Amino acid sequence: MTALTPRTLRVYLTTFYALMVEYRAEIFLWAIATSLPLIMMGVWVEAAGSESFPGFTPLDAARYFIAVFVVRQITICWVIHDFEWLVVSGKLSPMLLHPIDPIVRFILVHISEHGARLPFGVLLVVLCFVIVPDALLGNEQQPGAWVPAWWRILLALVASYGAFLLRFIIQYTTALCAFWIERVSALDGINYLPYIFLSGLTVPIHLLPDGVQQVILWTPFPYMLWFPAQLIAAPAEQITAGFVIRGFGTLAGWGGAVFLVNRWLWRRGLKHYSAMGA
Repeated sequence: MTALTPRTLRVYLTTFYALMVEYRAEIFLWAIATSLPLIMMGVWVEAAGSESFPGFTPLDAARYFIAVFVVRQITICWVIHDFEWLVVSGKLSPMLLHPIDPIVRFILVHISEHGARLPFGVLLVVLCFVIVPDALLGNEQQPGAWVPAWWRILLALVASYGAFLLRFIIQYTTALCAFWIERVSALDGINYLPYIFLSGLTVPIHLLPDGVQQVILWTPFPYMLWFPAQLIAAPAEQITAGFVIRGFGTLAGWGGAVFLVNRWLWRRGLKHYSAMGA
């Protein structure tokens, strides 16, 4: 495999972006389909401030789930469906003749889709601020507009793409089972179910009991949504050096471990794929 040059990278990104823009109506529907955090925002705005969640106000809930929605637009991943189709249809074979590993192509397709999805995501966030203006402007109990410091936005952006790469490599590793199983996309539910409940998508991790938190924070799921969202939405005093180091360290640790498994499965899978006459 040859190295990815800046010119090749530019060609890949512009080509895939043009392809994604052709399906912009479908991408708009995808953006709507990923609006579960906005639905949960409505639920938690009503629940916040009660005796069950002291210190977690409706304003906190609105800002947290808007941040989760933004992060989720970056971390969406569907590589398992593409890879399954390529293997079953035999279209993976010509891709193996290219000088660049297919994993690069899959990553760049997703990043190009982020650019095509961006206007729709911005539109939905603006709509949220129209519906819940206090989330942007503050209120009497929590005065001040929601304007995170530039370094928090930068950290959240880096963490979001780190979360995307982690979710991508986990799903892509699962997708490699397509070399042995025809309907490998069915296995994605094994990852998606804990993702729904342990990533902070439906329940903010910091509201769970301490013992439960400590267990969940050893898994990769909170760092796919909750950690980047907290970098934007949490009070400044909660964004400590230890919090940031643990978050990025966990992303790197899980990502590196799964990547090693991915490369092992890739080599074994290619041998099996070749043996089948592909």
